[in-house]
Amino acid sequence: MQKKFLSEALKLAHEAALNDEVPVGAVIVHNGVVIASGRNTREKNQNPLGHAEMSAIENASKVLGTWRLIDCDLYVTLEPCPMCLSACQQARIRKVIYGAKDEKGGAICLGYHLHSDDKLNHRFEVIYEPEETCSQVLKDFFIKKRSKKANSI
Repeated sequence: MQKKFLSEALKLAHEAALNDEVPVGAVIVHNGVVIASGRNTREKNQNPLGHAEMSAIENASKVLGTWRLIDCDLYVTLEPCPMCLSACQQARIRKVIYGAKDEKGGAICLGYHLHSDDKLNHRFEVIYEPEETCSQVLKDFFIKKRSKKANSI
């Protein structure tokens, strides 16, 4: 089941890439059904909060009519940054599943284990589900970006 939802998030990551955004996509699942989605929109909206996870959380809250997403799981193509992992904590997400590690910006890789911090009022499970296509879409995007930049010099 996890692969199915990561595949849905990956479609959104590809859409982001087509719009010259870092290719990250996210879906929120409630009772086995995707109820909300999001993809990166930082460049389009010139907004540092335009992360896929933030958009998916906002959309899920609208769908359910509550900010408490206690029975919801977030599937995202890239490891959440500290801001997004904090948003999951604030939204009371039940579980986060991600397909690619982010060694330079991912909360878990950087050691920010907000999901399991006993000092916080909500803890949740975080699962790394390695999915090569999640990593590859990012690699391809940045290779293309660097190639364009080199050709413009």
